[in-house]
Amino acid sequence: MRDFLGLPPDWSATGWQIDQLIVIIHWFMFFLFAFWGSYFVYVLVRFRAGRQPKAIYEGAKAGWSKFLEVGVVLFEIVLLVGFAFPIWSSRVAQKPDAETSTVVRVVAEQFAWNFHYPGPDGVWGRTDPTLIDTAANPLGIDRQDPAAKDDVTTLNNLYLPVNKPALLYLSSKDVIHSFFLPYMRVKHDTVPGQVVPVWFEPVKTGDSEIGCAQLCGMSHFRMRGFLHIQEQAAYDTWLNEQVAAGAAAAAAASAAAGAAGG
Repeated sequence: MRDFLGLPPDWSATGWQIDQLIVIIHWFMFFLFAFWGSYFVYVLVRFRAGRQPKAIYEGAKAGWSKFLEVGVVLFEIVLLVGFAFPIWSSRVAQKPDAETSTVVRVVAEQFAWNFHYPGPDGVWGRTDPTLIDTAANPLGIDRQDPAAKDDVTTLNNLYLPVNKPALLYLSSKDVIHSFFLPYMRVKHDTVPGQVVPVWFEPVKTGDSEIGCAQLCGMSHFRMRGFLHIQEQAAYDTWLNEQVAAGAAAAAAASAAAGAAGG
C-alpha cells in the first residue's frame, strides 16, 4: 500500500507508525469518496427532470444521514485518540536521552542548512552573533572557548550513525523554514527565536535528501541538503577527521596571525 501511495522508503525505526496512519486515513477517504460519489450519481438519476419535474423544497427527511455524520465524527475521534495522539506522545513528547543519542544543532538560513556537532566532548562551544561570517563562520562559533575546540560544522550535509537515536535541535537565523527528512518521516518548522527538538532513529545506511517544506524566499529551490547515514565506526572516523582538520586550520590561522603581527 505504501508503494501504491507513492511514499518514499522508510529508514526510521518509528516510520511505520506514520505510514500506518497515512494508510488508514487514505482508506477512510476512499470509502467516503466511493459512498458520496455513488450517492451523488443516485441523486442525479433519481431526481432528474424527467422523473421529478416539480421541485420539492422540504429537503431530505431520512434519519440515516445523521447517523452517518455521527459515524464519521466518531471515526475521526478514533483516529485522533487511538492513533495520532499516541504517535505524537511517543515521537514528540518523549525525547531520547541526550547521552545515548547523536545530538546536533540544525540552524536554517536563506538558503542553506547549517549543522553544528559538539564534538567528542559532547559540549557545544559558545556562539556569538558578532562573530558570524557567512563564508568562514556562519554560526558565529567562538573558537577561543575551550568547549569549541573540537566542535564540527557542516553545510547542507548531515552525518549520523545508524541504529542510534538522533536528537536534533532546530532553529533559524532569519525566516520560518521547514526541516524535512522524507526517509525518516520527519518534518518540522524552524522558527526564528525558538529552539525545537526533534528526534528519530535511522535503521538503514545510505544517503537521502533534506528539503525545506516551507516557502522561504525567492531562492527556496536552492535549500537542499543531504542526509548521510553511516555505520558507527565510519561515523566516528569521519568525526575525528573533521576535528583534526579543524584543529589544523585553527593552528594555521593562529600561526598566520602571529606572523602578521610580528
